[in-house]
Amino acid sequence: MKLESLILGAGITGLSAGYKTKKPIFEACAYPGGTCLSYALDRSGQKYFTGQEKRNTYRFEKGGGHWIFGADRRIHKFINSLSPVNSYERRSAVYFPLKDLFVPFPIQNHLSYLPSSLAKKAVDEIRGLKAKVALTLSEWLLANFGPTLCDLFFFPFHEQYTAGLYTQISPQDQFKTPVDKELIIKGAKEKTPLLGYNVTFLYPQKGLADFIHKMSQKCHINFKNEAIRINLPQKEIFFEKGSSVRYEKIISTLPLNKIVEMGEIRLGLPPAPFNSVQVINIAAKKGKKCPDYHWLYTPGSKTGFYRVGFYSNVEPSFLPKTSEKRSDEVSIYVEKAFRGGEPPSSDETEKLCKNIIRELRDWEFIAEVEVLDPTWVEVAYTWEYPESQWRTKALESLKKNHIFQVGRYARWRFQGIAESIKEGFSVSTF
Repeated sequence: MKLESLILGAGITGLSAGYKTKKPIFEACAYPGGTCLSYALDRSGQKYFTGQEKRNTYRFEKGGGHWIFGADRRIHKFINSLSPVNSYERRSAVYFPLKDLFVPFPIQNHLSYLPSSLAKKAVDEIRGLKAKVALTLSEWLLANFGPTLCDLFFFPFHEQYTAGLYTQISPQDQFKTPVDKELIIKGAKEKTPLLGYNVTFLYPQKGLADFIHKMSQKCHINFKNEAIRINLPQKEIFFEKGSSVRYEKIISTLPLNKIVEMGEIRLGLPPAPFNSVQVINIAAKKGKKCPDYHWLYTPGSKTGFYRVGFYSNVEPSFLPKTSEKRSDEVSIYVEKAFRGGEPPSSDETEKLCKNIIRELRDWEFIAEVEVLDPTWVEVAYTWEYPESQWRTKALESLKKNHIFQVGRYARWRFQGIAESIKEGFSVSTF
């Protein structure tokens, strides 16, 4: 069989490309959504996917909370046309468990929440900082926020967030960590307005799964068809089940490192690093100190997780119908990063889950656990080494072979759902 073009991956970007072009999508899993895959669990642990949900189930997402930020009018209208959305104003903070202290995010703009002597020291350092070239993320953080804030938050947080890579990788995604000296100085004495790339965000009223399901119904998807190898000279792609397809063009949303490996491309450069993430989805009775935030960043977790998010604080429909009115339960996602390609064993995962539950109970965020489900995201955060040309050369080599990478992991850069949809729509111009 020969196809003019095909799409690899039925995540958000692949679905958007399939929706726009009507070209066939080949997906390794049995359900669409990729990292944004949503599912439901009942108290017995039975798992349900879109269209199978029962009334009294907890809803989770494979990759933790995926909230839609940065949607322009066109993308907002498209999402809303398939699955009506609600709009939210972000409630997030940095949590220091030893002091039981919450500091609004971003921490550098809310230094008034810290002890006055500490805030003054941080501001004095920031005032005296001079512009300098920073090759690594740790150097960039130190050059912009000074040693006090780095020791207090940025270094221990990024140690957990990047699984120790922050001293080796290039500064990336600086928009996640806004730098505005005037606001930092002002925030040491008074409250400042919300700032950041996700101050407001959207979420479908019936859940992200509803939007994904509606979009997938407009696509031609070949489920359980995992691509494993590509013969670039022959323009032939091979699948795990033994079948193959000849093609003229591939629109790939697969991670860049995976597609390079599948095409047996030799770049002569060390591959770029990445993090995997173990997401622990939990539904539990609320603890006495369960916060009302949408998510928290923490530099002080004994278990090593860097974020805890609260699905049901964003949208109560993550809880069973019987729980929404009582408001005595909470659904949570916890994220712990690992070096890419170093997954924990099943025993290690079980131990991690027990330790996370113990820690959340110690914080009095949760009480009795109703449902627990760990998920694994193999490629979660992508990075580059300073001055490396691996990403550029990989994309160029694939393009020469008529393979076009689109989407967050395919292009090896951070972006959200809205930008992924926009990129998926753009494939008709390739």
